[in-house]
Amino acid sequence: MNRIRTTFQQLQSRKKKALVPYITPEFPIPGCTVPLIIGLERAGASLVEVGIPFSDPIADGPTIQRSSHIAIGNGATLHGVLMSVKQARKETEIPIVLMGYINPILHYGMEKFLREGHDCGVDGVIVPDLLPEESEEWRSLSAKFGVSDVFLLAPTTPDERIQYLDSVSSDFTYCVSVTGVTGARAGFGNPDDFEQFLLRVRKNTTKPFVVGFGISKPEHVSTVFRYADGAVIGSALLQRIEKEKSVEAVVRKASEFLSSLVS
Repeated sequence: MNRIRTTFQQLQSRKKKALVPYITPEFPIPGCTVPLIIGLERAGASLVEVGIPFSDPIADGPTIQRSSHIAIGNGATLHGVLMSVKQARKETEIPIVLMGYINPILHYGMEKFLREGHDCGVDGVIVPDLLPEESEEWRSLSAKFGVSDVFLLAPTTPDERIQYLDSVSSDFTYCVSVTGVTGARAGFGNPDDFEQFLLRVRKNTTKPFVVGFGISKPEHVSTVFRYADGAVIGSALLQRIEKEKSVEAVVRKASEFLSSLVS
């Protein structure tokens, strides 16, 4: 079963959009990963993106960098992330997409990671520092194990390359709203430029696409939903839960924030 494809088909048939929270496992406290996944689904999430903590997350801003550092200190590992997904699968069928950098995956073993990921219930993987032109082995293995590939589009991406990235992405693509790193922002820069970028993406893609980086307010979600198939909320969500000291409080704060964006 392809949970990602089924979810987008169901959303499109109901004229709905996907809300995709990003979490860092074992952040802010140990033991919160699985309850967060379950709680966010109940709060309205369509998919959940789970970041694999890494010491040098080059695509991420200070909030996610800090969350990775704390998560590693709390014992988060790549294997542990897979085990959390496996545990979550006992309670949910929500699509789960991992976001991780290529070095830890190569160290773990590319085929081992994709095989175990599939067995644990991972639906897709984003590898931001893996060039699509150098991803043939990765894409071959991910197809073998039924794990969806998700590649990134940026405002500077030409139309022809948007078409190429759409073709090598399995079920959806991920648009970076601004050039630079992740992080909550006041806006997306020039509104006309942002609109034209998303219109270019819509014109040059055949698959659904979501937009992330900088989304932190209901009005951001509303803007993205006018053009895209989904919105990813990462840094703003992590900021809301960073100071919480219990699993229950973490889940409650995260769920309340996500629900506020849905409404």
